[in-house]
Amino acid sequence: MEKWKQNLWICCCAGFIVSVGMSQMAPMLPLYVAELGIHDIEQIERWSGIIFGCNFISLAVFSPIWGRLSDRYGRKPMVLRASLWLAVIMTGMGFAQNVYQLAVLRLAQGAMSGFQAAVIPLIAQESPRDHSGWALGMFFTCQVSGTLLGPLLGGFLSELIGIRHTFFVIGFFCFLGFLALFKIHETCKPHVQAASLTLKDTFHRLPQPQLIFGLFITTLIMQFATMSIQPIITVYIAQLVASSDHLALIAGAVFSSTGFASMLTASRIGRLADRIGSQKVLFFSLILAGISFVPQGLVTSPVELGILRFALGIALAGMLPSVNNLIRQYTPSLCLGRIYGFNQSAQFMGMFAGSFFGGHLAAAIGIQNVFFVTAGVLLINAVWCWKMVYSVSEMKI
Repeated sequence: MEKWKQNLWICCCAGFIVSVGMSQMAPMLPLYVAELGIHDIEQIERWSGIIFGCNFISLAVFSPIWGRLSDRYGRKPMVLRASLWLAVIMTGMGFAQNVYQLAVLRLAQGAMSGFQAAVIPLIAQESPRDHSGWALGMFFTCQVSGTLLGPLLGGFLSELIGIRHTFFVIGFFCFLGFLALFKIHETCKPHVQAASLTLKDTFHRLPQPQLIFGLFITTLIMQFATMSIQPIITVYIAQLVASSDHLALIAGAVFSSTGFASMLTASRIGRLADRIGSQKVLFFSLILAGISFVPQGLVTSPVELGILRFALGIALAGMLPSVNNLIRQYTPSLCLGRIYGFNQSAQFMGMFAGSFFGGHLAAAIGIQNVFFVTAGVLLINAVWCWKMVYSVSEMKI
């Protein structure tokens, strides 16, 4: 097997393992907050939101730093460091005695991890340019697959062995990913001179800086738009069903439909991007995502909503991998890690802002109108993409 394919499959396996481990936390976090001594429902909700969201803040701040270090010392050392740190920090969460300690650990998790900021440029740089779209799509597929399986496994383990012990299992999963990554063979040598580049020098080295800035903004907006729905979709489903007896099951199925669509189509869309160009796939994916949100605000049953969320999943499978592939195509290897780090910051800022403001927006204008606003944001983003990304990249072909 070619070295780049071997590296890809190792990274995919490690990404799947880490995603399974990390995504287990979401369904059991409110229960763990209650176990740590918070019993008022409003306080549980508040602390769950704080603890879950603070990780995004520290990831947004520190991702460019770890990306810069990966340019200097190599992608493999940074990937190994990040995966080992995740194993340590998740195990430490099992020993937390109060919500303050848990919040500090979550902040430290984001500050010291940077797994994606290292593994994505590693895959992008080691893969041939004419196969990088497919390679990044495959990694995205494995991440989504792990994210789908993780909550199911986490819920099962929390009932079987208890929440604290589940964190130890998560840490063990991350440690397995760390061990798998030792077999990576990094062919591209690190650039020692990358550490001396200032931020201004870094962007001066980009052949198309306006295109890269357009990608950053596109990443932030699309994450903000898609995450704005997440806090309220279960409440929306409750309005669509006559009985709440199976609400959790129905909501889980609707949530999963998006992930399943992305899992099934990401590698195929990545291969299509290699043939026709990631700029085209990104533009039409944004259009599809924006259009799919409009009827979601008009549905009358969870089945209709699930079908539309499946269509959204196809669009999502073309969005983030296409952005990552375009960064790969238009960024010199000398500063590839740092640029990916900035894009990761934009991604996490969008995720935090979307999840934070989505609920507030629903309270102000109604849940259905949030879908329409989100559609408008994505379609405006598509216009921005056409102006700042699609047209510039087309001129370079």
